Amino acid sequence: MLCEVRSLGLTGISGYEVRAECDLSGGLPAFEIVGLPDAAVKEARDRVRAAIKNCGFSFPVSRITVNLAPADRKKGGTVYDLPILVGILAAGEQLRLPAAPCAFVGELSLSGQLRPIPGMLPMALAARRAGIKELYVPAPSAAEATLAGEVTVYPVESVSQLVAHLRGDAPILPADPWVPGTDVEAELDFADVKGQENGKRALEIAAAGGHNLAMVGPPGSGKSMLARRLPSILPDMTRREALEATAVHSVMGLTDAQHPLLTHRPFRSPHHSISATGMAGGGSPLPRPGEISLAHNGVLFLDELPEFHKDVLETLRQPLEEGQVVISRAAGSGRFPARFMLVCAMNPCKCGWYGYSDRCRCTHQAVEKYLGKLSGPLLDRIDLYVEVPPLDFDQLSKRPDAEPSAVIKARVDAARAIQTARFGPDGPDCNAHMGQQELARFCRLDEAGTALIKGAFDRMGLTARSYDRILRVARTIADLDGAEAIGVEHLAEAIQYRESALLRR
Repeated sequence: MLCEVRSLGLTGISGYEVRAECDLSGGLPAFEIVGLPDAAVKEARDRVRAAIKNCGFSFPVSRITVNLAPADRKKGGTVYDLPILVGILAAGEQLRLPAAPCAFVGELSLSGQLRPIPGMLPMALAARRAGIKELYVPAPSAAEATLAGEVTVYPVESVSQLVAHLRGDAPILPADPWVPGTDVEAELDFADVKGQENGKRALEIAAAGGHNLAMVGPPGSGKSMLARRLPSILPDMTRREALEATAVHSVMGLTDAQHPLLTHRPFRSPHHSISATGMAGGGSPLPRPGEISLAHNGVLFLDELPEFHKDVLETLRQPLEEGQVVISRAAGSGRFPARFMLVCAMNPCKCGWYGYSDRCRCTHQAVEKYLGKLSGPLLDRIDLYVEVPPLDFDQLSKRPDAEPSAVIKARVDAARAIQTARFGPDGPDCNAHMGQQELARFCRLDEAGTALIKGAFDRMGLTARSYDRILRVARTIADLDGAEAIGVEHLAEAIQYRESALLRR
């Protein structure tokens, strides 16, 4: 007897519909799974057989063939355990499938319990697009599945519970849509930072416009301390941004039943020993997201920037421009979102004191070698440079009332509201993502501004890219001031953030 059960699969961070066709036929007993399964899918035979027997059901003594369609797409993971089991029991007339369009996903234990699976959100979104009305998932993954909306999600604890529900003996109650709790997570606050007003101002501008930022200064001046407080002033994510970021984290298994949705912008800070694959994504047989995708709609913080391998830094160039990364391998390719704020912190030399103290003993050649990993194209993609000088004893010993993050965030939110109203729902998310049409329309300069930037262009040797980035930063500064047009003072401040004297080699 033949039975077809609808399920779901993953390619990269996108879900798609899979149909598990289960056929029971005569002949010598066998259990075969076809449709380009990987090792984890093939091992489902043993998990399904043990789960059926240990839950008190009869395992068919016949030739069992399971085809996972479409058969030309590579299938991976353990999500097909449950649909294969349901198909075998339905083909053997031990249960009856619901009349409504439904799908099953889940990993089985040998006892018949269901375990949580990664990538539940993108699969649930694919189920909604496919017109599936009912989705049977492991109970720990149910909260995440409800985020897709328009699909009734049934949390399943075990095979016995599912069979009782399908037989009508003990119905399973649908999972309620997940809503975030009222618990407020403690965040690092800018009120803890002494001095460094220039650094705080640059971070405020970066947060308001989504700009990339680099901080240069000696050891212990507060660069990392400032960067780790940036999330406390970033604007809240929209629903769309939260779902996009959560989909990446879900595929990587970084969500759980208590936190199925990202409610704060991601902040990723990889160690400088990371590989190019770990940064951009990759792997075998099918590529997986890297750190730049995990930082999507959030912040990628690279501390000790010159310590990263040069090939790792070069992988950032294309994603910084396009907001996505395409990883191609022999077995297939993956397209992952990578729209993030790049925040870097670095010392001016290996010892860290070049240009700040006589204690620096680095030669000119040593400084050149240390900064040589930073290519011109990468530095050109950073919008703001700010120096973070060392604090003297008086600044450290005094305890002035610094501005808290809540006050700074209020100004950032006001500036983002101006940008949202300006661009509309179909336009860029923030000033940093403006295209040429938006630049021409919203970044017009008067005669004095044109003369100012012309002088800076000739004097500083700016490129076309850096020219556009100065205009975007100036537009953000004007938004923070609530100005309709970019003034000379806004443009002058944007130009002064363009580069650091310590990086001129």
